[in-house]
Amino acid sequence: MSTTVQLGYLISACLFILGLKRLSKPRTAVQGNMMGSAGMLVAVVVTLLGFDLVNLPVIAAGIAVGAAVGVLLATRVAMTGMPQLVALFNGFGGLASLLVGAATLHLELGNDTLVSTDLATGGLTVAIGAITFTGSVVAFTKLQEIFNGSAASAAVLRAGNVVLVAGAVVLMVLLVLSPSSMWLWLLALVALAAGVTLVWPIGGADMPVVIALLNSMSGLAASTTGFVLGNSLLIIAGALVGASGLILTFIMCRAMNRTLGNVLFGSIDASGVTADADSVYEGKITSSSADEVALLLDTAEKVAIIPGYGMAVAQAQHAVRDLTRVLEDRGSEVVFAIHPVAGRMPGHMNVLLAEAEIPYDQLKEMDHVNPTFSQVDLAIVLGANDVVNPEARENPDSPIAGMPIIDVDKARTVVVIKRSLSPGFAGIPNPLFALDNTLMLFGDGRTAVEEISSAMAEL
Repeated sequence: MSTTVQLGYLISACLFILGLKRLSKPRTAVQGNMMGSAGMLVAVVVTLLGFDLVNLPVIAAGIAVGAAVGVLLATRVAMTGMPQLVALFNGFGGLASLLVGAATLHLELGNDTLVSTDLATGGLTVAIGAITFTGSVVAFTKLQEIFNGSAASAAVLRAGNVVLVAGAVVLMVLLVLSPSSMWLWLLALVALAAGVTLVWPIGGADMPVVIALLNSMSGLAASTTGFVLGNSLLIIAGALVGASGLILTFIMCRAMNRTLGNVLFGSIDASGVTADADSVYEGKITSSSADEVALLLDTAEKVAIIPGYGMAVAQAQHAVRDLTRVLEDRGSEVVFAIHPVAGRMPGHMNVLLAEAEIPYDQLKEMDHVNPTFSQVDLAIVLGANDVVNPEARENPDSPIAGMPIIDVDKARTVVVIKRSLSPGFAGIPNPLFALDNTLMLFGDGRTAVEEISSAMAEL
């Protein structure tokens, strides 16, 4: 590798590290994204110019097609579709690692200089890349609501996880001990199947964890591909993505008070719940209207809005922005309380609200906003459920016991905008809906918020 290539890779690595640092804060995230993109551009140019590549026209055509698809996706996919797009991006990263690792190892299998570490690294690249690819495709189909497995099929698939993962490990050992294309391609097939069985049983509320984990795995696959190719930049970049994704995965798990193993191989158990929906809600639900909520907002000095996946489904973020401006014009202070696992991917609510031009300083993390709810005059829960369920704090037998929640029930008045009293992912009733200080505004999230804004304009 020439000095020029090494210098280019060093510059790229520095840009990746600085870009990742910038991505940690909303105000500098755009700069971080640009720095990361610049680092990748430098890496691609240096690689194309510094190595004796066989067919530059074919590579150029691939770059052109990829750029066209990227531009199309960036301009056409709605912000509510970002979780699906991120899942596909993770899948493409895994597929690239799978193809490069398998092709390289296949060509080198007859080489006497191939050592056990090369075979082990190549096997890991194929296995991780394959699991990431099919797992990400399944995550996309679930997020897009194309397919959803039944509880029975989920139980069968969970049982098959252990068999497939164990089979992949055995095939990797056989590949190292007795190098053969047969073991290589069998490993790829088993790992592809394992990606399906690992992700298919996982429910929608666990998707932020899955997306973060698949992102980490795509980085890890890229890093092992770097070892296969002897490319230092791939090793560094993949390690950065893998480590940051894994850290985010554990942050998500902690926010749900669950282990990664429970997310992947278990499920939320509602058997400990003693109260059913009828006993929690019957005769205790107070319905409201947009006009009544508008009257309450007219005198509220501090308003907290708690968004959930229902806001994304209703595409209500722009209506929320308009309501926020109406409230601020009347002198109210408006903050947004963001739970780490609200939505279908890490930072989902932040992304949607940023797209609606909600200022970053109004988005408050759960730990920051919870101590202030006693001063909140009115809290609006928009499409959130389990992340505001007091059961997590008060009932040690609840399946969500110990899960950190947003303490919205401590506000003076709570308005819950929801289509119905249907439970969240945990499958348990939410006593918040039946509290004396809670009003239920049933209906589509966007329509309800627009009606509140219209009613306030008439006051």
